[in-house]
Amino acid sequence: MTENIRFAATALTAHKLRSALTILGIVIGVTTVIAMVSLIEGFNNNVVKNFESFGATLVQFQKFDPQFGPGGNNDEENRTRKNLTFEDALALKEQCPSMLAVSAERYWWSGGDGGAPDVLYGSEAATPDTIVGTNADYTTANNHFVGEGRFITEGDVRRSGAVTVLGHSIAETLFPRSDPIGRVVMFSGRKYAVIGVMEKQGASMFESTDSHVYIPITTFDSHFPWIKRDRGVNIATVPRHPEWVDRIVEEGTQVLRTRRHVPFNKPNDFGIMTPDKLISNFRAITGGITLAMIFISSIALLVGGVGVMNIMLVSVTERTREIGIRKAIGAVRRDIVQQFLTEAMTLAGIGGVIGVALGLAIAALVRSMDWLPTTTPLWSIVVGLLVSISIGLFFGIYPAYKAARLDPVEALRYE
Repeated sequence: MTENIRFAATALTAHKLRSALTILGIVIGVTTVIAMVSLIEGFNNNVVKNFESFGATLVQFQKFDPQFGPGGNNDEENRTRKNLTFEDALALKEQCPSMLAVSAERYWWSGGDGGAPDVLYGSEAATPDTIVGTNADYTTANNHFVGEGRFITEGDVRRSGAVTVLGHSIAETLFPRSDPIGRVVMFSGRKYAVIGVMEKQGASMFESTDSHVYIPITTFDSHFPWIKRDRGVNIATVPRHPEWVDRIVEEGTQVLRTRRHVPFNKPNDFGIMTPDKLISNFRAITGGITLAMIFISSIALLVGGVGVMNIMLVSVTERTREIGIRKAIGAVRRDIVQQFLTEAMTLAGIGGVIGVALGLAIAALVRSMDWLPTTTPLWSIVVGLLVSISIGLFFGIYPAYKAARLDPVEALRYE
C-alpha cells in the first residue's frame, strides 16, 4: 500500500495542472457541503437558543397556528377565526390550576396601523418597535424581568392606570443621564408615568424587547380601541412545574374550546405554540434546505468523479508499457488494480481535503463578519472526506480493471 501511494503521488505530481483540474469538481462539491452544513447547523443552533430564551415551558395560545415559510394562514377556515380575547385569558387564569402565569398580550407594531408612535420626554424622542398591552404575569410567562422599578400590577390593570414600563434601549435614549422612574413620558398624545425599566435582553434573531414599551392591557384597549377591535390577544402561559407542559395545553385547550363553542368533532379554531413545536417545524424546513444543497453539491461531485475516471483512463493509456513491465516481472491483476485504485482514491482524497479546508475557511469568514452564526459538526468533515474518497474508489474501478486486463506482451510493444 505504501508503494502504491508513492506511485500515485509521483503520477499526480508529474501532471500538476491536469490533476488540479480533475479534482476541481470534487473540491467545489465538498466545499459547498461543508459550508452549507456549517451555516445551517449554526443557524439551527441559534434558532433553538432564541426559542429557549423565551422559556422551555412557554405555551402560547393564539389566533393562528405557528407556521414558517410561504402560504400563511390564508385559507377560509383561518380567515373566519374569531380573535382570542382578554376575557379568554382571565378564564384560563381562573379555570386552569396547573398554570403558574397567564399573560394576555396585545401589540401595536411599528410596521402596522401607521406605525407605533414615538415616545417623548422633553426634547428627547425614542421610536419603539412595539407597544405592548399586557398584565402582571408577562414577566413570569416570558422569562423577561424588570431591571429597575417595578412591572405592571393587577391594580394597574383594574384601574386602567396611565403607567408604562420602558424597554432598556428606550430608557437609555430618553434618559441617558438620569433616573427614569417617576418621570412622565408621552406617546400618541397621552401621558404615562414611568414605573419601571426592563432588564437588557440584547440582540436576538427574532426580535429584541429592548425597544418595547409596556402599558396595562386595559389602558391599551381604552387608548387604542381600533387595535382591540381588529386584533385578538396572544395568551402566554407557563406551568407550575416544568413537567406539566402537556397538562396546561390540555387544560387550556378545553377551556378555550368550551368558551368558543367548538363542537367535539371539530378541530381547534385557535393555535397553540410551544418552543418544541416551533423548533421541530423550523428544523424540518432547514433539513429540506440541507437536502437540496447536498443534492446540488452531489452534481459537482458527480462531475468530479467523471473527471477522475477520465484522467485515470488517460493514465492507463499513457502507462501501458509500465503496466506491461510490471506484469512481466510478476505483478498479478490484483496488484495493478490496487495501484490504480489507490491513485484514483488519492486524487479524490486530495480534492476532499482541499474542499473541507475551503468550507471551513468560508464558515470561519462568515462567522468573523457576524453575518450568520456558523457551526461545523465533526460528522460533516468525516462525511466530506469519506464521500470524496468513495468517489475516487467508484470511478476508479473501471480504469483499474481495464489496466489489469492488459496483455503483458501487447503492453510491452506499446509505444
